[in-house]
Amino acid sequence: MKTEVNLAGIKMKNPVTVASGTFGYGREFSNFFDLSKLGGIITKGTSLKPRCGNKPSRVYETPSGMLNSIGLQNPGIEYFAQNDLPFLRKFDTAIIVNAIGSSIDEYVDLCKVLNTLDIDGVELNLSCPNVKAGCMAFGNSYEGVKEVTSAVRKVLDKPLIVKLTPNVTDIASIAKAVEDGGADGVSLINTLLGMKIDIDKRRPVLANNTGGLSGPAIRPVAVRMVYQVAQAVTIPILGMGGIVSGEDAIEFMIAGASAISIGAGNFISPYTSVDTVTGIENYMKKHNIEDINDIVGTVQMN
Repeated sequence: MKTEVNLAGIKMKNPVTVASGTFGYGREFSNFFDLSKLGGIITKGTSLKPRCGNKPSRVYETPSGMLNSIGLQNPGIEYFAQNDLPFLRKFDTAIIVNAIGSSIDEYVDLCKVLNTLDIDGVELNLSCPNVKAGCMAFGNSYEGVKEVTSAVRKVLDKPLIVKLTPNVTDIASIAKAVEDGGADGVSLINTLLGMKIDIDKRRPVLANNTGGLSGPAIRPVAVRMVYQVAQAVTIPILGMGGIVSGEDAIEFMIAGASAISIGAGNFISPYTSVDTVTGIENYMKKHNIEDINDIVGTVQMN
């Protein structure tokens, strides 16, 4: 069986990656399994300078999911390059850095640095729903997405994937902006904007009031959006949103994703990602599939 995929120019031994912000920089999960078993690791969102993130409380469990409002807390690109990247490079897996910024200049300056590092690609985050400035300002319009993508494309020689928010009226047109801006791939979906209210205090449970909803609860929305985007663009899709098993991953690939990411599933079990790799292989054996790429975009609509 062939499980290798090529995601936007990034060669991976299997289509399973881990979603930004749910896997840190891999150290904790390396205590549970060999990270080389994954097709790729997408790092926690990384910025030019360190970020403190939002004040607590920042996480709340919901039915079949979770709300988070971390606010892109991270130690900055210099710390990552000196401390986290050398650790990640010990493993035989693709390393994709999730890049965040609050202005076009920040995105460009960060990607100039990333262009010099030993990484396999960049996932440009234009989609975070729980910061008060930056990502969402660019990620919710065709013009904004194309402008940032085009600016980064001019300075980045490595494969470029742009991560999109689902909190828009027309996801297909936003994805088209990614393609028109010169990116090599598109990543979706990020979390849905949500809120939980403490009925005794009559106040939101998250200090930021709202947060991003992830987990199995959002999977049908994510599958629908992946399918819609697959009809609108020719660049490959990295699909995510509530995937917790091989069956879930296969569903996304049939809808049009070339590879997938495990997000909230990493909080359910540290083994979710590697179990998903096994689940994909079991599906291939059951259905006599020789090449996993053969199922991408094969959904037959009623």
